[in-house]
Amino acid sequence: MIRVLLADDQALVRGALVSMLRLESDIEVVAEVGSGDEVGPAALRTRPDVALMDVQMPGKDGLTAAAELGELLPSCKVVVCTTFGRPGYLTRAMAAGAVGFVVKDAPPEHLVDAVRRAAAGLRVIDPGLASEARHSGTSPLTGRERQVLAQALDGGTITDIAQVLHLSEGTVRNHVSSAMAKTTARTRAEAARIAEGYGWL
Repeated sequence: MIRVLLADDQALVRGALVSMLRLESDIEVVAEVGSGDEVGPAALRTRPDVALMDVQMPGKDGLTAAAELGELLPSCKVVVCTTFGRPGYLTRAMAAGAVGFVVKDAPPEHLVDAVRRAAAGLRVIDPGLASEARHSGTSPLTGRERQVLAQALDGGTITDIAQVLHLSEGTVRNHVSSAMAKTTARTRAEAARIAEGYGWL
């Protein structure tokens, strides 16, 4: 039996995925969680072979949780399963130690196949997305620029961003200007949207 941990913050999606996987005679869902913070404790408690991990979750995001899971339980293979097939997410997922990356609108048999292949120690990546990731390259943004743009994405002003990140307004403006140049955007909101579109945030 392939033991699976499923991490997704949307209860309806999580329930549908669990139901689908339970139809397979060689797959057992041993844990299901709704936040990145729950992944490590659930994995240590249930010892899954494969973790299916969403990217955007409350608490720790799926990519952070994937990297931590690699240290806590190296035998568990992580497959990122997300709505957003963005090249930046793929690049970051692989850097976090994931062996697979599938999008939720793929046919059900693809997800089941991804679980089996990951359990067998194989990589599972959509070829089209892998090609797109190679062509778009890695994120040009620094960690601080990503933080600033993430706050801008939520509609934060320079003052708001400075307060949340404990920076001076001048420092925030410098990071915003640098991020705008790197994304060739005209405004910080546009830079944030571009970065999100590539999966850099």
